[in-house]
Amino acid sequence: MFPVGGLGTRFLPATKSMPKEMLPVVDKPLIHYAFEEARAAGIEQFIFVTGRNKHAIEDHFDHVYELQTHLSTKNKNRELELTSNWLPQAGNVCFTRQQEPRGLGHAVWCARHLIGNEPFAVILADDMVHAKTPCLKQMVEAYAETGGNILGVMDIERDKTDRYGIVDIDARHKSRDKRITKAKGLVEKPAPKDAPSTLSIIGRYILQPEIFDILDKQKPGAGGEIQLTDAINKMVSKGVYGYRFEGTRYDCGGLVGFVAANVAYALDRKDIAGRMLKELGRVLEYSAIKG
Repeated sequence: MFPVGGLGTRFLPATKSMPKEMLPVVDKPLIHYAFEEARAAGIEQFIFVTGRNKHAIEDHFDHVYELQTHLSTKNKNRELELTSNWLPQAGNVCFTRQQEPRGLGHAVWCARHLIGNEPFAVILADDMVHAKTPCLKQMVEAYAETGGNILGVMDIERDKTDRYGIVDIDARHKSRDKRITKAKGLVEKPAPKDAPSTLSIIGRYILQPEIFDILDKQKPGAGGEIQLTDAINKMVSKGVYGYRFEGTRYDCGGLVGFVAANVAYALDRKDIAGRMLKELGRVLEYSAIKG
């Protein structure tokens, strides 16, 4: 599941008429990377929870016959492949509407009838994880050991705990995989002095369908929104685990993280990495001169 109903206010004016999930990192939109990560993890059904003015996302996952005909006529086969070879099979994509922005928990709840009584994954497209093995695939492999609910987690600086959901770690739990930790509780955006740890939740989840019954009765939490973290906290007795993924996370919901992701992914591309390094050198040289 991809919750993509947010307004993207931190990227105005770019997101005034374009979904933030369609902002490009190098030459693919954020949502495309999220889709590729889900497919690499073995997921076959893709559910998008959208909002107003998100039609570009639906169009991205559909054929564009005018463009494809033009490319075919011009024998631009490489470009033609880039428009359609990656598309999911017909019927494997669903879109539903979050009619008002009431938080991540509410967005997940909006997909309850499409998911039914099956475990499911949630990916936030603006949380990019640059990794050799896709983050969600790592989590699926860990899920084979843990079962229950598993969250992507990373350690952060204590003064930033009020920006994240934080794991209260169960120190008694031992796992064969040292990257797995068990939670005895979760706290949404605690003040640094109140945070039970510095292990934060990022935008990757594997959840059991029981979460929908909890979200159905969930009251607003931090920020006056229906918080997914609060609902997951009520499932701790049934098993909630954190997985310290391998890779570098970029917060593409903010300007600095988004620009940093563009640089990192560009340097990972053999076809442009050399030229990119030269351009970065020029930029740094100019910055040093400018002071």
